[in-house]
Amino acid sequence: MRAKITYLVTAAVLVFYFVLVGSRGVLLIESGTLVTVTFGIAVLILPVIGLWFLWKNTQFVRRANALATELDAEGGLPVDELERTPGGRIDRDSADAVFARRKAETEDAPDDWRTWFRLAVAYHDARDTPRARKAMQRAIALHDGRPLPAP
Repeated sequence: MRAKITYLVTAAVLVFYFVLVGSRGVLLIESGTLVTVTFGIAVLILPVIGLWFLWKNTQFVRRANALATELDAEGGLPVDELERTPGGRIDRDSADAVFARRKAETEDAPDDWRTWFRLAVAYHDARDTPRARKAMQRAIALHDGRPLPAP
């Protein structure tokens, strides 16, 4: 729940920032000189890109959460079997061992979104966020029956 609140607060702050920047872009355009209109248009592009990125990221998170809910209802969510340091951090060797098992499961059933979901969790636990995201995108695509992103 804490992560959702943090995400919502961050998104709200970003939207406020985009509105603020956008209003400055409009003011620059209203000035009417060639330089200020050029800067105004450039400034307006930034919030548009930011809003697009925020929207795409929010959709990704919503889809991943929907898969987690479905997998939980099936009883297939990965169990947290990772060893932890006294400080509570995940032990790297433990994460690597779980990752090896998840990777083998995915290689055995490459068309099952469930194995890709669990592999994404293993990548995340191993602190490999880019690969975790790609594996989750693949799980979402398999679940939705869409063309698959490159592995």
